[in-house]
Amino acid sequence: MTNRAYSRFVDSVEAKGTQDGTGESTVTVLVAAGANLGIAVAKAAGGMISGSSAMLSEAAHSVADTVTELLLLTALKRSARPADPEHPLGYGQERYVWALLASVATFVGGAVFSVYDGVHTLTHGEDPGDPLVSYVILAVAFLLEGYSLRTGLRQARGEAARLHRPLRHYLRWTSDTTVKAVVMEDSAALVGLVLAAGGLLGGQLTGSGAWDGTAAVLIGLLLVYVAWVLGRSNAQLLIGRALPPDVREAVRARLSAVPQVAEVLELVTLVQGPGEVLIAAKVDFRDLATAAEIEWACEEAERDLRARFPAVRRVFLDPTPGRGQRAP
Repeated sequence: MTNRAYSRFVDSVEAKGTQDGTGESTVTVLVAAGANLGIAVAKAAGGMISGSSAMLSEAAHSVADTVTELLLLTALKRSARPADPEHPLGYGQERYVWALLASVATFVGGAVFSVYDGVHTLTHGEDPGDPLVSYVILAVAFLLEGYSLRTGLRQARGEAARLHRPLRHYLRWTSDTTVKAVVMEDSAALVGLVLAAGGLLGGQLTGSGAWDGTAAVLIGLLLVYVAWVLGRSNAQLLIGRALPPDVREAVRARLSAVPQVAEVLELVTLVQGPGEVLIAAKVDFRDLATAAEIEWACEEAERDLRARFPAVRRVFLDPTPGRGQRAP
């Protein structure tokens, strides 16, 4: 990613985090939560009427997605709190705590139940009921999930377009994991609906419950994959993810360009949340620089980094003797 592209990246992310982006993410999550709640009730009713384990698995899928969206709303609200004396770096990373819990909810609430129910159907069989109601519910659910996915993709594509990056690249590297979660979960929901319909159709044509049980197991495995991807992304950001290597080099180059700086000895970058980047560095200043010049050099470096990379919120520079000047 070039410096100019990344400058647009951090600029858009900062605007997302500080202005209308949080509101846009909230709307995206609310739309997904409302759709999933209604769909969960309908799927559960359809599963009980038809006796389909795939439909019940899809109901568990929608319940898990609803819980996930509620956790993501909590993440958006709590991470937006301003810094205070007890938390001087703010609450940005708390978003990833709740988002990580959301991925666990997807695994426990959806994947485990779906795999268990599917295996139970395969081993014990089931008596298929009238699938007509289930087909109608699946069709309506497909429309609602499609609308929810469209809302999430609209936001993600807008962000990716501002960065001049492919959508897939944006979803992989974005620090706004709430939008990533909505897009992945709604995409998985559409695939799950197709699998459930296939299980119903196979059971209707053959009279065997094996099709329905297999569909339930596949839905569960799909949810395992989604939970793993989202959990890994949030864990990386929660532990502390650095900026991309080329961007770190750009930051190092900006610091080295300050007249009083002889060498940047050590550089640490940390993504603290959407639109929140911390930079810390050990800097060897020129030997002839006065204390006042070093102070102004630090101020100049911070202003330059903030201007070049608007997502940078905090800059800490530590004057450090060069390698050849350190005492043994």
